[in-house]
Amino acid sequence: MDDTLAAYRESIDNIDAALVYLLAERFKVTQKVGAYKAKAGLPPADPNREAQQVARLRRLAQDANLDPEFSEKFLRFIIDEVIRHHERLQGAVAQPES
Repeated sequence: MDDTLAAYRESIDNIDAALVYLLAERFKVTQKVGAYKAKAGLPPADPNREAQQVARLRRLAQDANLDPEFSEKFLRFIIDEVIRHHERLQGAVAQPES
């Protein structure tokens, strides 16, 4: 492999690592949100917030010259996973351990 390709790949590897750590931090916070919602009796999903976030991310993607469709699909995947976690937390609160 030539040095140029190796350097590109090293940059990609660094970016991928940063993405993983950022996602981990994001999910730590969304777990706290889910626990709060469960205790407060709030629904796991908030369609208004989701729509705002999708619109915001699409604008950011356009500003960054990234395909807004891709960014929306990426965010939708994350939102769906967060909602799944929140639903699981709701179930845990609804059925406390004996």
